[in-house]
Amino acid sequence: MTDRHLSIDYIEYGSVSEMEPKDQALVAAALEAQKGTYSPYSQFQVGAALLLEDGTVVKGANQENIAYPSGLCAERTAMFWASANHPGVAFDTLAVVGADHGVLCESPATPCGSCRQVMAEYQKKFKRPLKIILIGSKRLYKFSKVDDLLPFIFDSLKV
Repeated sequence: MTDRHLSIDYIEYGSVSEMEPKDQALVAAALEAQKGTYSPYSQFQVGAALLLEDGTVVKGANQENIAYPSGLCAERTAMFWASANHPGVAFDTLAVVGADHGVLCESPATPCGSCRQVMAEYQKKFKRPLKIILIGSKRLYKFSKVDDLLPFIFDSLKV
């Protein structure tokens, strides 16, 4: 038996103004993306903005459906749209913001397990880290790679 220790690295910001300009712009795009949410059941509005390596920004918003779980998270909406419309263009940074009944969450809303696994798949596909920014009204986090959100990524199948 071996005891192991797991640690993650991330940056915590107190406000958007502390971030570099390109990250500030991505945060603004994620906030703008929230306007596209369809969340009549949960009243939890999530917006995502994905910066591609060529500078393109793709937005996504959560989409609910009365036939749960037929909806889709904001993160996957953005990533799938980007992959379908910009095939082969690597993902650089994904910003995610959540609001409950129209009020920005104090602590960042973190992606669900399915979204984390999809992020991991694209990170592996493009052979480069996908940075993640999680936005709250009191705290903002920036992770340098998906592994810090999902340390035991499922990638056992040979592709």
